[in-house]
Amino acid sequence: MFPLDVVLFPGAALPLHIFEPRYKEMITECLEQKKPFGMIRANKDALAEVGCTAVITKIRKKYDDGRMDIDAEGRQRFEIIQLNQERSFLQGEVLFFDDDPAKVSDADAKSALQLHTQLLEILGQQTELKPTDLCSSFQLAHELPVDLDFKQALLEMKSEPLRLETLVEYYKATIPRVEKTLRVRQKASGNGHVH
Repeated sequence: MFPLDVVLFPGAALPLHIFEPRYKEMITECLEQKKPFGMIRANKDALAEVGCTAVITKIRKKYDDGRMDIDAEGRQRFEIIQLNQERSFLQGEVLFFDDDPAKVSDADAKSALQLHTQLLEILGQQTELKPTDLCSSFQLAHELPVDLDFKQALLEMKSEPLRLETLVEYYKATIPRVEKTLRVRQKASGNGHVH
C-alpha cells in the first residue's frame, strides 16, 4: 500500500515520483508481478479506511539511483480489514467493493457536467471532459480543486446517483460564492484605493 495525502478515484490518472527505498521496492515488485498497489489517503498520521487500487500504466523515467517516474491509474475501491507491517512498506488485507446497482439518468449526468464545466470556467481552469461525454461522478470529482475530505467522502459512497447528487449540491452552493468573490475582487482592483 502507498499512503499519500491524495484521493485516487477509479479511472483517474495518477503520476507518481517514486524515491523512497520502500516504495522503490514495492513498485519494482508490482512491475515484476504485474500487480496493482493500493493508494490510501494518509492524513496527519491517520489512514483512511477506504482506498483505491492503482495499476502502473507507464514508466516515464528510470533514474540511476532506482528512482522512477510512473503513470498509474485508479481501478477498484477497497476497504481495509487489517494492516500488516511485516515488510518495509505497508500491506493490508482488504475487501473490494463496487457501487450498489442504481442507474443515473442521462439528464442528471449532463446537468452535473454542465455545472462542473461552469465552475471550472469561472475558476479559469479547463475541463478535459466534452459536453457530449456521459461522465461518472469519479471523472468529475477527479478534476475538482476541492479539499480531500470531500473527495474521500465521495470515494466511500457506494451509490453513483448519490455521488452525483452530492456533486450537484456542491456546484450549486459553490458557483454563486466563487462568482461573488470574483466580483468583489474585480471591484477592489478596479478603483485601487480603500475607503
